[in-house]
This record gives sequence, C-alpha cells and structure tokens, in this order.
Amino acid sequence: MGWVWRRRVAVIMFGVCMGAAALPVWADEAAALLTQLSDDAQARAKAIEHGRGLATFCANCHGAQGVSSIPEVPNLAAQNPDYLLAQINAFVSGKRKNAFMEGLMRVMEPADKAALVVFFSSLAAPTPRPATANDMAAGKAAFSKICARCHGEAAHGSETTPRLAGQQADYLRVTLHRYLTMSGERFYAPMTAAVYQLGEKNIDPVIAYLGSLK
Repeated sequence: MGWVWRRRVAVIMFGVCMGAAALPVWADEAAALLTQLSDDAQARAKAIEHGRGLATFCANCHGAQGVSSIPEVPNLAAQNPDYLLAQINAFVSGKRKNAFMEGLMRVMEPADKAALVVFFSSLAAPTPRPATANDMAAGKAAFSKICARCHGEAAHGSETTPRLAGQQADYLRVTLHRYLTMSGERFYAPMTAAVYQLGEKNIDPVIAYLGSLK
C-alpha cells in the first residue's frame, strides 16, 4: 500500500472515531470528469489504469475483479459508472450509512472517484448462478411487474439505477429488507414503495432470478 493510501486510511480511522464532522468535504468535480472520460477513449484508458491501482485497497472487500467473496458486500464489476458515482456521493453526504465507507469516500479526490468507477464498470460481469425452475418463474414474474420499469428487463440498470443481474444474493437480501423495514441505512422513497409492493414472499425468488441473469 502506497503512502497516499496509508495517509488516507489514517484519516478514515480518525474520522470514524471522531465522527463525520472531522472529515474534510472536498468539492466534487467527479461527475464532470466522468463525462469527459466518456468522450475521450485515451483518457478513459488511463483513468481505468489509475482506478485499477486505487482498487487494490477496495479488493479487500469487493474482490480483485469487482466480484466479492463476502456475501453481504456487493459486486461492483460491470456496474454503471454514473450509478457508482452517485453512491460514492451518497456516502459522502451520509445519505448511505456505513462508517468505514463514509470515511473512505470523503477523503477521495474527484479524479480518484472518476477513475475508480470507470475501472469497476470496465470489469467483466459476475458468472450467473443456477436457480430452480420455480424461483425463475416466480422471480421473473415479480421482477418484470415491479422492478423492470426502473432496472430494465435484463436487470442491467441505467445511469440512475444499479445493475442487479449477477449481484450478491445476501447483499440484495439485506438491502431489500432495509428498504422494507425502513431501518435507516438506505433512503429512497420509490424503492421502499416498490419493495412493499414486492412483498416479503417474493424477495428470495427475485434474488434467485437476478443471480441467474447474464
């Protein structure tokens, strides 16, 4: 780990101990940088390599290729870059709750944020998981009725919604229950309404179906 990351980890741990107010809030230019990278292939390639270096730290939880070995931690491989950046900003603002992630995102520079999200978006999507015929049928029906209008029929998401195809089962289960119970870690009224409509009984079939998608 280089000295820059050692310094940032020290700041993160200090911030976790002292609270969010102790952390600096840097002006976020990452969205503009991300737009520029989408129009410049050469700059994008350089950013991906920069992001690859930064992601060696993220690999401890999210996996070297963006596919996590920790069930409750999300896969980031092939995720939509605009969505990933929005989640970084949600951790910075405290809209998403996780003490370590909030601290880490607050000390990242805009260029690092942009590089990190284009790197993860460039990685191959996770390998599909098998699902039973019953789960496939029930999950597909519920997903198509309630979720596909935002996340897409193939569950690849968009600039504002996450790719769900191939996502970690336990991570999805924890996240959906957080919306369902309004436990406080996630804040987005349309998702809470959608999960209520989905209902507890359809959560596991939908998760199994999503895991089976390419």
